[in-house]
Order: sequence, then C-alpha cells, then structure tokens
Amino acid sequence: MELPQMPDLMGLSLLVGLLALMATAAVARGWLRAEGEEKSSQPVRQNTNESKKSGSKKQKQNQRIRKEKPQQHNFTHRLLAAALKSHSGNISCMDFSCNGKYLATCADDRTVRIWSTKDFLQKEHRSMRANVELDHATLVRFSPDCRAFIVWLANGDTLRVFKMTKREDGGFTFTATPEDFPKKHKAPVINIGIADTGKFIMTASSDTTILIWNLKGQVLSTINTNQMNNTYATISPCSRFVGSCGFTPDVKIWEVCFGKKGEFQEVTRAFELKGHSAAVHSFAFSNDSRRMASVSKDGTWKLWDTDVEYKKQQDPYLLRTGRFEEASTMPCRLALSPDTHVLALASGTSIHLFNTRRGEKEECFEHVHGEYITDLSFDITGRLLASCGDRAVRLFHNTPGHRAVVEEMQGLLKRASSESTRQRLQQQLTQAQEALKSLGALKK
Repeated sequence: MELPQMPDLMGLSLLVGLLALMATAAVARGWLRAEGEEKSSQPVRQNTNESKKSGSKKQKQNQRIRKEKPQQHNFTHRLLAAALKSHSGNISCMDFSCNGKYLATCADDRTVRIWSTKDFLQKEHRSMRANVELDHATLVRFSPDCRAFIVWLANGDTLRVFKMTKREDGGFTFTATPEDFPKKHKAPVINIGIADTGKFIMTASSDTTILIWNLKGQVLSTINTNQMNNTYATISPCSRFVGSCGFTPDVKIWEVCFGKKGEFQEVTRAFELKGHSAAVHSFAFSNDSRRMASVSKDGTWKLWDTDVEYKKQQDPYLLRTGRFEEASTMPCRLALSPDTHVLALASGTSIHLFNTRRGEKEECFEHVHGEYITDLSFDITGRLLASCGDRAVRLFHNTPGHRAVVEEMQGLLKRASSESTRQRLQQQLTQAQEALKSLGALKK
C-alpha cells in the first residue's frame, strides 16, 4: 500500500483551511449585517413612535381648536349702554317683563337666561339660567305676573311653560311643567304671546294660522288671516287685540272677546291698516294701544292713530309716512317706543332710529351684530333700546327719545297756564336735557 505524496497532502490541507476561513467570514458577515439592521431599525421605530406622538398632539390641538368658542363680534359706539354676554349660542328672541325688572333671552345653546335690568348700566351683568332639556327655545315670553315664562321649542314644535320660584338668596328656580302644549301648527311658528290680562296665549305660524289658547293648553279659536302667508303677529298691550301682517299690503286686527265673568266668547274682525302698496314686514302697538306703526316692502314706514270707534266702521287715521329704502330689498324688524316718539327699524345687522313727529332719521348703528338682527325692543321706560342677533344683547341709549321730550316740553311750556304745570314741565325738560348732555348728544 502506497502512502500519498507530500505535495498532495499539503494541497488538501490548504483547501480545507481555505474553506474553513470562508465559512467563518460568511458567518461573521451575516452576524454584522444582522446587528447593523437591528441598530438601524431602532431609530426607525423611534421615529415612528415620535410621529405617532406628534400626530396625537396635533389631533388634540385640533380638538381644542374645535372646542373653542367662535370669536365674539366686537362693536363700539358712543351710545352703546351695555352688552350682555353669557349665551354660548346665537340669541333668537328676548322679552322684557311687565314690571320692568327682568329681560328674558333664549338661544340655540339650550338655555333661557333671565337678566336683572337694574344691572344694565353696571360693569357686571348677572343672569340666571334655565336649561331647556333635549331641545332649544326660539321664542320666549314672560307671564303678566312674572312668575312664569313660555317658550316655543325648535324641535318639539310646541309650547313649554316654565315656572319661576323665588329663592331666599333672591334668585329663581326654574321648573318646566310636566306636559307641553299639544302640537297644532302645520307650519313654522313665527311668534308667540301672552295677554297682559292673563286670559289667553297666542301662537302664529308662517302659513295663515293664528291660534288662541287658554292657559291650560286648549285651543279657544283658530284665525285664518287670508294673507297668503304671515310674516308677523302679536298681541296688543291692552290685551284686546291680535294683529297680523304678511304678503298682502295691509295689517289686520282682531278683537278677542271675553264675557263679564272672564269666559271666552269669540274672535271678531276689528279694523285694518290700509295704505301700503306692498307686503308688510312688521308692525307694533304703542304702550296704550292707541297708536300703531308699520313698515312695508314698498320702502316706507307709517304711524297710525288707532283710537277709533271701529265698531262703527271708523278706520284708523294715517299720521305720518317716512322713507326707509332698506325695507324694499330685505326683511325688517320694528320697535315703537312706549310714548310713540321714536321708531326703531332693523335691517340686516344695522339699526335706524326715526323721530315720528318729524319723520326724520336721527341715529344709525351699523354692523351692530355678527349675524342678522333677530329681535328689537324698547324697555318699558323707553330710555333703552335692546337688540340681539349673535351671542350678545346690545343696549343703546335712546337719544332721539330724549330730544323728542325736549321738543314736546318746550312746546307745552309756551301754552302752560298755571305755575304748577310750568314747574312740572320744566322739571321734565331739565331731566331730558341733562340726559342728553351726559351722553354728549345735546344739540347747541
């Protein structure tokens, strides 16, 4: 047996050693690659986590931005007396109580707020909140005794009554009655009201329907206005009349009749305001119901004497006509001061004040609210005019009213026959002049 030669053995051993080195190098290279991939993958995971964290932070920031209240509309004017800001939604309606102590406002934030009028000229304006469960109110009216208020529910399409119970601390507890009024209207309701006598409630819808209710939620009478559609309806301060206006160029007035024992009898046609040549946007009664004002799409406003014997077919007298071109292009709101000296007209976001004795425009407030003005009303003294449209109620000093008093007192002083009468008139004149001077509105 021959042994292999030495060169062959050396070649074989070299080949085996080379293969071993190659295998070792391959293993080492794979381990390094794996380690490198692991190290390189760590920052990627870190970046992913960081991006997730930053993404969640951005989402939270966006959520916070969405939750933040929209910016309140800013308005300033030398005659702005106060701005009431507590609602978080747009205010649709307001109502002064008969005793002049409170103002009720309702908004789409599901609350009704009751404000104390004695705080209006103070720095802080307190309000009490009544929650409207599972709905929101579009209209609100005080009861004559100021112990309750009614609201029209936006989604429920019905009336709800809230009782006001006085607390020891001077505030109120608000409690909704167990049952709402039955649903009767087939079209959106445009206004509600309670007679100052407390004998009936009125609701009016945008078709041609006005309903007269008793306080228990029973319909006493249904009025068909025959005006194609209703744009406004209200109860007179004397509680005798219900009026409506709409597509036709007139204002129709009905008398709600009750017997000597307080029982409901009937609703009869009383009189009409005829003189406009186009649809009537709105109208208002004076405090004593002896005067009325109206504004029409024909671009005019009119003041009427309604102290007539309508049962003898006597028609109201037209006292004055004024121009208001804005009414020909857009809907308008109207408010008549309690003494009928001043007419306030709102169109869009602006308010215009007219002297009804001369028919002249005396003041104009532009861009009062961030949204269209939804309600306009004088307080019971006539010294302040309130408006709403966005999330605030704005109150203005009624300088045209003070000027009208000055003009009236100066005229009466010339005809006064007794010293006591002159003293009384002079006192009223001085008060009006001092009020104008304090507001920087006294004409020299």
